[in-house]
Amino acid sequence: MSGTGTLDPGLLLGAYSVGVFPMADSRDATSIYWVEPRRRAILPLDGFHLSRSLRRVIAADRFRVTVDRAFERIIALCAGSAADRPDTWINAMIEEAFVRLHALGHAHSVECWDGERLVGGLYGLAVGRAFFGESMVSRAPNASKVAIASLVARLRAGGFSLLDCQFMTTHLSSLGAQEIDRADYMELLGAALSSTGSSAAPSSAAPDVAATAGGDFLALDGAAGADGAVPGKVVVQLLGQTS
Repeated sequence: MSGTGTLDPGLLLGAYSVGVFPMADSRDATSIYWVEPRRRAILPLDGFHLSRSLRRVIAADRFRVTVDRAFERIIALCAGSAADRPDTWINAMIEEAFVRLHALGHAHSVECWDGERLVGGLYGLAVGRAFFGESMVSRAPNASKVAIASLVARLRAGGFSLLDCQFMTTHLSSLGAQEIDRADYMELLGAALSSTGSSAAPSSAAPDVAATAGGDFLALDGAAGADGAVPGKVVVQLLGQTS
């Protein structure tokens, strides 16, 4: 199924709640299509692989990591071309839809800064206790790894139960991601949404924010410093905790 025009926030939230998400053939594509993979990549929140080298980078605060400070810049970076990624699946329809979802409080970004320069990060969608990681970008060594590590720590602190990575990559596998079949994924998704009151059917109406409440994406903000960044040592500590 494909579509053109605009993507309604309610339709998107409903689609993600039943395991479906949009993609485009290219950055310049004027339409999108809906994807429901037979195999799904997830990153267990208690199974993040924190290597010694990454632990040192995070603990030393090599990057200043913020949340929701530059959402539009992050999604634009993810959608843009780069030497290692000449084209992307994020077209204007998807970009504009996620900017609206961010304004509604559903979509979030994690940003990595080197001084005042934005050097990496990721964005995704929170529904209930599930977080759907959409795309990540890195313009400096380890920036995307630090962003994912910070995301996992934040999801653990906020009571989330599922981090959906959509498709498996070597990069994600090295961080602890696993690939599961559709039935197992839907069971995990159902559990993550079970206490939210979310409808199982997509709706074109904008959803009530309270109806999709579950995990608290901003729970970790209380540990942030004056610069808005959570200290790396706090992130390392959270990642080292066992459930």
